[in-house]
Amino acid sequence: MPHVIIKMHSGRTEEQKAQLTKAIVDDIMAIVKCKEEVISVAIQDFPPSQWAEEVYKPDILEGSVKLYKKPGYNPFK
Repeated sequence: MPHVIIKMHSGRTEEQKAQLTKAIVDDIMAIVKCKEEVISVAIQDFPPSQWAEEVYKPDILEGSVKLYKKPGYNPFK
């Protein structure tokens, strides 16, 4: 039962979020070989001013053992 949480800067349209969700769901079905009805996707918007403390620090710095794709930036440097 894949559940995907996408965290990103606020400002994307609902259409962009729907397109992103569809692409992710399509890829999960193709790669993981599961049905659409078992997939869920959540999108959480964050103001850029909150990104470093609310997302980067807990999810990327402190959660790095679970990270499959690391970013090429560090807002704390």
